[in-house]
Amino acid sequence: MSITRLAVISGFLAAIIAAVVIEALARRPQSRIPRFGEVAAVVMRYDLAGIPVGRLALLGFWFWCGWHFLAR
Repeated sequence: MSITRLAVISGFLAAIIAAVVIEALARRPQSRIPRFGEVAAVVMRYDLAGIPVGRLALLGFWFWCGWHFLAR
């Protein structure tokens, strides 16, 4: 395994672990950190001149993830 591949895999694992830790901290009582669902709801409501920019960004993100991780 090359060092570049190992660095990329380590980076993705660190991002996943960070997301899980932040979500766990957000679910504590009296926490001021918003949960993932609350952040997603704000993004989904965002629009610019009637164009659902937040929904399009989310669709683009899912497309990117599918293209990079599932298309082989």
